[in-house]
Amino acid sequence: MDRVQVHSRVAFGTASPARVAWDVGKYLVFMALLVFIVVKGTGTLGYHWQWYRVPRYLIMDTPGGLKAGPLVRGLLVTFYITGISLVLAFAIGLVAVLMRLSSSFSARAVARAYLELIRNTPLLIQLFFLYFVISPIVGMNAFVSAVLALSLFEGAYISEIFRSGIESIPRGQWEASLSSGLTILEAYRFVILPQAVRAILPPLTGQAISLIKDSALVSTIAIYDLTMQGQAIVAETFLVFEIWLTVAAIYLAITMTLSALVHEMEAKFKRYTP
Repeated sequence: MDRVQVHSRVAFGTASPARVAWDVGKYLVFMALLVFIVVKGTGTLGYHWQWYRVPRYLIMDTPGGLKAGPLVRGLLVTFYITGISLVLAFAIGLVAVLMRLSSSFSARAVARAYLELIRNTPLLIQLFFLYFVISPIVGMNAFVSAVLALSLFEGAYISEIFRSGIESIPRGQWEASLSSGLTILEAYRFVILPQAVRAILPPLTGQAISLIKDSALVSTIAIYDLTMQGQAIVAETFLVFEIWLTVAAIYLAITMTLSALVHEMEAKFKRYTP
């Protein structure tokens, strides 16, 4: 058995039952302590929990059958915005890194200006600028403004992730690709980027999770995503803790599921690395 296989089994092998039980026990103790603090705090405030009213905002029982409640409808809007923004952010980040690593001075200058502008200003300000300043001029609606703001913001950070992955590839890979007759773009497509993916997958996952959480800001321009639906329900029912804890739990479930899926992908990459 070679060293890579041994490392793979050590890093990604099945943990012992005792270790799993210990980790689960610590998690349960932490969650119990957190629940105790929340219940104790709200009890001091005289808050009366009404969890029985929450399910109707997830699934509605109507004469025509079960229908999605406002929180589920808001979640679908969040998925829609996040999915489109993530695809555009990947495209923007890839174009930006190719421009930054190109031999053209003007391309490098444009890419550098974009990165510095986006990374050094808050996302909320960028969102407001696109919606209140740019959109009236070009005729963008709130949805397009939100997607564009999220894509540009996340694309800047994804560009840096791509850059670190590309620069981690040994110079010999470039020389071998070009000497075999490949163009620069073909070398990126067939040789460099496939190898870089293994190194950049974890930080890209973190950026995708960040995008999901940052998407909550679109509620500030009246897009009825999950957060905006939560605000509307709280304003109507005053179920402050129940609704916001439910919204937080939904976001947590999404991000943890995404992290688990990518962890499995990393394990497969490690397992099949020669």
